[in-house]
Amino acid sequence: MAHEQVLEVKVQYALSRAGLPAARTLHRAARAAWRGGSDAGVLLRLVDADEGAQLNLGFRGKQGATNVLSFPAPSEMNEAGSPRFLGDIVLCAPVLAKESAEQRKTLAGHFAHMVVHGMLHLQGMDHQNDAEAAAMETIEREILGGLGYPDPYKEIP
Repeated sequence: MAHEQVLEVKVQYALSRAGLPAARTLHRAARAAWRGGSDAGVLLRLVDADEGAQLNLGFRGKQGATNVLSFPAPSEMNEAGSPRFLGDIVLCAPVLAKESAEQRKTLAGHFAHMVVHGMLHLQGMDHQNDAEAAAMETIEREILGGLGYPDPYKEIP
């Protein structure tokens, strides 16, 4: 009998959970975006604007908080024989709340989209050019559609 591959998802709320999506919603999005290969783990951390801005400045040299940051785990962090740690995905809750309102998206749907986006980054995808961006957006649409969310890139009039 084949071993079913497992993605362990840990969620940290570094701010009040009030009004934020439940951990199970975030787990579901991460698992839907995971491409498998071996047992693995990922940490999803929901932060406030201050922590989001500190991380964005410290790691990207950019001012202010951004919606999502992905931090792939260095390969030397992973021990042979144990589940592979993919890395951390940091979600800035106030930025996501503002964007979801501006874009007329549900908060849960926008969080799910950013989890999927971050998971694809942790698995080596990027959007540095138009072709990469188009490929990544296509995969995101498919995953989110499978979860019951609308196309995140469709303009809402």
